[in-house]
Amino acid sequence: MSSATETTMHATTHSSPPVDFGIRYSPTTVSPGTIAADAILAHTHPTSGVPGPGLSQSLEGLGVKFVRVQWVDFSNFVHCRVLTISHFCKLLRTSRPGTTVAKVVLGLVFLTLVEGFGVTGEYVFVFDLATVRVCGYAPGHAAVFGYFQEKYPLGGRLDVPLCPRTNLKRIVKYVAEELKTEFLVGFETEFILLTTTRPSIRAPNNHGWSRTAAFASGTSELKVLEEIADALATSGIELQMFHSEVAPGQYEVVTGPLRPLEAADALVHTRETIYNIASKHGMHATFAPKLYADSCGTGAHAHISVHSTTGPSPPSEHHPSTLTTHESRFLAGLMRHLPSIIAFTLPLPQSYARMKDGIWAGGTWACWGDEHKDVSVRLTNAHSPQTRNFEVKTIDGTANPYLVLAGIISAGLIGVRDQLELTVKGCGESSGAGLSEAERAEKGIVRRLPLDVESARQYLLEDPKIGEVIGEEVVRKYVAANKALGRLIVQQGTESEDEAAVRLVETY
Repeated sequence: MSSATETTMHATTHSSPPVDFGIRYSPTTVSPGTIAADAILAHTHPTSGVPGPGLSQSLEGLGVKFVRVQWVDFSNFVHCRVLTISHFCKLLRTSRPGTTVAKVVLGLVFLTLVEGFGVTGEYVFVFDLATVRVCGYAPGHAAVFGYFQEKYPLGGRLDVPLCPRTNLKRIVKYVAEELKTEFLVGFETEFILLTTTRPSIRAPNNHGWSRTAAFASGTSELKVLEEIADALATSGIELQMFHSEVAPGQYEVVTGPLRPLEAADALVHTRETIYNIASKHGMHATFAPKLYADSCGTGAHAHISVHSTTGPSPPSEHHPSTLTTHESRFLAGLMRHLPSIIAFTLPLPQSYARMKDGIWAGGTWACWGDEHKDVSVRLTNAHSPQTRNFEVKTIDGTANPYLVLAGIISAGLIGVRDQLELTVKGCGESSGAGLSEAERAEKGIVRRLPLDVESARQYLLEDPKIGEVIGEEVVRKYVAANKALGRLIVQQGTESEDEAAVRLVETY
């Protein structure tokens, strides 16, 4: 053997292989992809903020004839008013571009008025021009989100704390300014395609997880997924991949990370895209958390990365190779307060049929693990600092994403603000439920998640620190609305199991 070969082999044997993995994203480099927003801002007066006369032509050049003014209520129902482009542009030239909406808007569940809400007064729903995006699923339409404001100052303020977007924006701003911390959030959106919902639900296939058979050429399912991908690209949303999931007719789309408010907006738009493209092909898409007793449920896992704005965060004391100090404290807050925010992330009675131990849905204990599929919080890419993130699995698609992220970030910010020590150890090879009581105690796994929606509401009401961050009024009125939703979505004793399933999938 030549000396040259020996030298090469020696170098190969002793050099460390690269462990960094994945695409690097940061809060300063991601873009929300709001295509129409660029056109709006280009025609906005730099001082007054009022769009100029070229705006109408710019939007019409993008093919926009109608603008959907959208908001999401406490029950995760997406509402909209469809404005003509000419009327939308006229509103943008007023001092407060927006439209009026009755104050009862956040207090209605179907046709039921929630306790604590009244029937008098109006809000101004002020457009957030940075959110305008073309609707790839509806040619000729664009969509815009906004904020609810008082018509006239109330206590010297116009903002409405109950507004889910306003609340999330406030929390994110506080963390950035006071704690010098920012976040990126990406979502895995699971859904089920159905060919019929009445008289009973029926899926088009049962091909299983990541099977090529689920994308057979010429099938309606493949056409739907391809058009969803095209529509999201048209709307400026980064679609990373799609694949089939385990349950009959179940699929997942994975979208790229954005700042929290932008991520919630993009998730709402992604769900609207899925609903509409499926409908176009004579199918029904549902995000219902559990349809089949003998198969997996449907979730909406969030991937969250934690970023210090004052330079690299130092390694944590107890996990120096896998967590920074910021990440460790964020996770400590999440472990301590996760049971209290479950009411936001799992809002329906049916949500708890999905959250069982041993089925890779997150389980029923507040615990975490390195690349662990059966814990409530999975640490991903632990040894790759540039792409490391937390996957929160205890979320489903019936939850309002603004409230979900407000809850998760509130729990985490308490950890960062109070400099909490991470006392919960990683699960190792077992899950929280798979450990004995003594083993859980040794690992600091002492908090069980609520096992039903009634308990979840009580946990939320009884956590003063979460109430302090999110707002006591928000907590009280959300719980009141959620109770009404629970009564109406589950009509015990008056309908069969099949009828209940039909109503669930036709609602979500």
